[in-house]
Amino acid sequence: MCLFFDPFPFSASVAQAALDAPRICLEANGKVALEEGISEDVVAELTRRGHVVHIVRGHARALFGRGQVIAVRHPTDVEPLRVLIGGSDGRADGCAMAS
Repeated sequence: MCLFFDPFPFSASVAQAALDAPRICLEANGKVALEEGISEDVVAELTRRGHVVHIVRGHARALFGRGQVIAVRHPTDVEPLRVLIGGSDGRADGCAMAS
């Protein structure tokens, strides 16, 4: 799975928010798996458009995978320091840390 997010403003909260956001999975059988936390309005609209959807909860959320992110802000004229920004998926064990 790929997560894309706008790195500006460049902060740890942006990286973490990308990992924390509820996920969607298009399954091989044509069904749409939605992680708990997707709004009921989205569920209703997908259903209205003819999609077969189901909500995935608890340990079954492993379907959506796991992720960690470390992004690098390179030095600029304004900010001379190289900064590492990290986030870790709460769906799994792990952490993002500099070594």
